[in-house]
Amino acid sequence: MQGRAERFTGPRLDGVHLHAIHHGSTARAKLVLLHGAGANAHWWDHLASRLAESFHVVALDFRGHGDSDFPEQLRPGAFSDDLEALLEHLAAPEATLAGHSLGAHVALEHAARSPKTPALILLEPARGASRSRQRATRLALSLSLSYPSREETIERFRFLPRAAHADEEMRRRIAAHSVRRQQDGRFGFKFDPRWFGVPPRGRPDLGEIRCPTLLLRGEESALLTRRGAFEIASAIRGARLLEIPGAGHHVHIDRPALVLPAMLEFLGHHVRAAGPSPGEVLPRP
Repeated sequence: MQGRAERFTGPRLDGVHLHAIHHGSTARAKLVLLHGAGANAHWWDHLASRLAESFHVVALDFRGHGDSDFPEQLRPGAFSDDLEALLEHLAAPEATLAGHSLGAHVALEHAARSPKTPALILLEPARGASRSRQRATRLALSLSLSYPSREETIERFRFLPRAAHADEEMRRRIAAHSVRRQQDGRFGFKFDPRWFGVPPRGRPDLGEIRCPTLLLRGEESALLTRRGAFEIASAIRGARLLEIPGAGHHVHIDRPALVLPAMLEFLGHHVRAAGPSPGEVLPRP
């Protein structure tokens, strides 16, 4: 089943409209999926349908990404505002959070301040990378490239950093949801590179996180080093660290067949997944 898309705004968004994709029954416990820098909500599609068998899954596009607004004003902490606006829109302060890279850092910041977060899944929150690696990643994501046709743009789409083990079908499927026509008639990607590197509200106190936490690291990742992963896991009380073999920074893209069971096992252990009410009609795409 395809997801159901919506756009919404809220008091803390100052007129910015955000895009989110819903999967599964709204009667089930909420699971919010947060993408990384330069990505969008569709990067979760291949996992969301399976997760939606037990949860009401909501994948968010941060501002400047995907089909959300691309505001001119850059504001520190804006991505945290986006998450909080979504939780207010859903009336679900108790939603479980799963985030990749940038999204993992936003989830960490929220969970450190909110005792209502029931569980947390962190996929590759970058820590420990060399300065040269950080500079290379910033440079790659800061480029605003465009091409004369939609098909060429899809062909040129690449994961940054490289997802060496991603299959071609998944690359093309994600690429097709990551392309947009620009005002000059050319085609580019659904990402405003000015938003890369906008600072968060502040570095969270990981010792304040009280909820069950699963940290997933790609064994080949250069952005979350093994040492960095141990630092994060040791700072969060009771956190579980799991390394995924044959995966880099885009761990859920490289090895979905390993990541999905790990997520389901963790969620089944720590989050009560309510089923639909008798006779309930599931939301249509």
